Amino acid sequence: MGIFNKIFGEKQCRIPADLSVLETDLHSHLIPGIDDGAKTLDDALVLVRELHELGYKKLITTPHVMSDYYQNSPETILSGLEKLKEGVIAANIPVTIEAAAEYYIDEHFASKIEKKELLTFAGNHVLIELPFFNEPKNLNTEIFNLTISGYKVVLAHVERYTYWFHDFENYEKLKDREVFFQLNLTSLYEDGKSHIRKICEKLIDAGMINFLGSDAHNPEHIEKIKKVLSNKHLKILIDSGKLLNKNL
Repeated sequence: MGIFNKIFGEKQCRIPADLSVLETDLHSHLIPGIDDGAKTLDDALVLVRELHELGYKKLITTPHVMSDYYQNSPETILSGLEKLKEGVIAANIPVTIEAAAEYYIDEHFASKIEKKELLTFAGNHVLIELPFFNEPKNLNTEIFNLTISGYKVVLAHVERYTYWFHDFENYEKLKDREVFFQLNLTSLYEDGKSHIRKICEKLIDAGMINFLGSDAHNPEHIEKIKKVLSNKHLKILIDSGKLLNKNL
């Protein structure tokens, strides 16, 4: 048993994590044909069914809003949501579907705040994402603008922004500004990028993660999620009681 623990115990738990305790997934790409997620309704229903079988009772799907690539509006998202909900009902999948958006912080984001065009979840939570290779110069300004406008900022897949890896104080500063951190389940995948997995573990150990998200785009993401259910740090995070998914 000691040898087994030495070889496998560091990263894996023998009892898989139970995602049903989360109840709600707040990050996915299920609305067909409007971003890089599900392409058809059938694709979307496969993902919805899989997420439900993982234990989720409610799915808040969050299409990309990016000025250069996915110029989605509340109208395109909400109309797509209605078609998805109809499909879910017809397929008899017992899960609640809502929609918000994943907003890319670029030079056009400020106007969306000013025009009150943001789709939120749980009242006033806004999911934002950043470029993966360079911190946007307007990040602090946009966080301030969101906050004074009454929004709660949720930073999507906080573990993927490599420009912060060299200095953990970057994360502490965001926490000081009351930014919520969302971590992707797939980032804990053992065969994935080790530097991303390591920052996941560090953020979990520091008690900084507020939400877990599937960020499901396709069936491959679901398969990765299934493979991380025995991850030691996932179990630590779920057992910590710090996750807020259930409150959404």
